[in-house]
Amino acid sequence: MVQPQETLQLTTTSAAVPTSPVAAVPTSPVAQESNNTNNQTSPVHSPGKDGVEFVVEVDYTVPPEHVPLVTAPGQKEFDPRRHSFSEDDLRPQPTIKKSRKVFVPQDLKDDKYWHRRTKNNTAAKRSRDARRIKENQIAMRAAYLEKENAKLKEDLAQMTKDNESMKERLKKIFALA
Repeated sequence: MVQPQETLQLTTTSAAVPTSPVAAVPTSPVAQESNNTNNQTSPVHSPGKDGVEFVVEVDYTVPPEHVPLVTAPGQKEFDPRRHSFSEDDLRPQPTIKKSRKVFVPQDLKDDKYWHRRTKNNTAAKRSRDARRIKENQIAMRAAYLEKENAKLKEDLAQMTKDNESMKERLKKIFALA
């Protein structure tokens, strides 16, 4: 019997899908989730079609110096393995033509003007920081998904190879009988 691989595990969540030792592999204690977000080797559960849930274990480590670049102050730490973006978040943003600067004469620059300028500058900085964080999060999530995709392709190739090997074995067994 082929030993199940630790890196890709299949578990079924529907009673309609038959469970066999090859099709469904229980999650091992080694693959249990950890709370350490910097060492991100714990599995991620991805719901699949037909009630089959895939558990994919990808070795993805977020360098500690990147954590502040993708986490806004006051928010929980960004985890690229679990965060998914909405369609609106991933939609390309239109380029908006900036309006011309309006020259304000020196004699109209009173306290009210400077207060508004300070308030606007703070809001613009917050907006730029939020956009930068969102772009960094999307880039980090994309990097993780590329790594996960490569791992899945590698596992699929290995499973296809194992499947062909088992088919050959079965042909030999039934040919002898």
